[in-house]
Order: sequence, then C-alpha cells, then structure tokens
Amino acid sequence: MYASTFIFGKKQFDARFHQLDQAIAEAAKTIPGYLGEEAWENPQTGLFANVYYWESLDALQALMQHPRHLEAKQAQAEWLDGYEVIVSQVLRTYGDNRLTGLPTSRQRVSEGAA
Repeated sequence: MYASTFIFGKKQFDARFHQLDQAIAEAAKTIPGYLGEEAWENPQTGLFANVYYWESLDALQALMQHPRHLEAKQAQAEWLDGYEVIVSQVLRTYGDNRLTGLPTSRQRVSEGAA
C-alpha cells in the first residue's frame, strides 16, 4: 500500500478551486487501486493535509496524470500558499481495531509485506 500526502497552506479558494477539487476527488475514487482518503488540519501551523491511500504506485500515477489534476497543478499558486507532497510506502498498519471506516482498515498491511 502507498500513501500520498499533500500538505499545503491556504490562500483564498474560489469557485474554480472548489470545482477542480471536487472533480479530482471524484476522479480518484474511480481509479482502480484507490483505497480512500483522509483530510487533516494543524491549527498550530495553519497547514492542511490530504492523505490518499493506494494499492499501487500505478494507481497513484493515474491520478497524477489525470487532466483535472494537471489543470489544478498549473493554477495552484492562485490558491495555495506553498505545498509539499510526500509519497510513502506503508510497511505496516496496526491498532486495536476499534476505529472503523479508515482507508487502511480495508487493506491491513503486516510486517514483512511489501
């Protein structure tokens, strides 16, 4: 499993931003290998993070090459006050199994699996 974390600072979001954001989220859900996503905000830094989970790097690349994603990337400076993307391979997930609905709970990754 892979995770792509998109961390960003916000400027002003307009209607075009919201349309593209929605289109990208809908596109991601149609890509075979999409497992889910989470969104987080850090009130101390004012930064936001969207984390997408994928079965494979090919699935992640499919979103990166999607026309709506490429359009948003071209215009990101209009809406974002900086960004960073972290792509990581998930080596293991574990917990007490009381949280439900997490993208990672659909595909548990155990130690030694890659």
